[in-house]
Amino acid sequence: KVNYQTADSNDVRYSQLSMGGVDYDVIVPSDYMISQLIEEDMLAELLDAPDPRAFIKRREVGERSLAEYLDALLLEKGLRRSVVVREAGINETFGYQIFTGARRASRDNLLKLAFATGCSLRETNRLLYCKNRRDAIVIFAISHGYTLQKTEEELYRFGEATIS
Repeated sequence: KVNYQTADSNDVRYSQLSMGGVDYDVIVPSDYMISQLIEEDMLAELLDAPDPRAFIKRREVGERSLAEYLDALLLEKGLRRSVVVREAGINETFGYQIFTGARRASRDNLLKLAFATGCSLRETNRLLYCKNRRDAIVIFAISHGYTLQKTEEELYRFGEATIS
């Protein structure tokens, strides 16, 4: 017997899964949700790792740019860049440059984009803090009680920008 269920959104299904008490044989999430679930498993694995180098090499952690994440949000939500930029109240040229990665956005502009795209809390958090290799090293260092100096040394050892 097949019991087929749908959810209103990926976030609704994610909430159900993360709270537990549900059991599915098959889940068909979108590409965006798949990457989110993978990242969360990666965070748990990173926090349990004895050394960030092994984790980064094994998982091939790299850069995920803000532009890539914004494109994924547009695709997931069926939105157009021009509409989002206009609803965010951001200059059209500057907004285009944010979406292409040519310019960096301030935290306030990222929040405007979050509201304009209808981001959930989780999506807004990801928008404000896109994950990359440098972040993985810092998260590892904090979770293992490294000092700022030792964290700086790890970042330098990996060829990443230091904090100071």
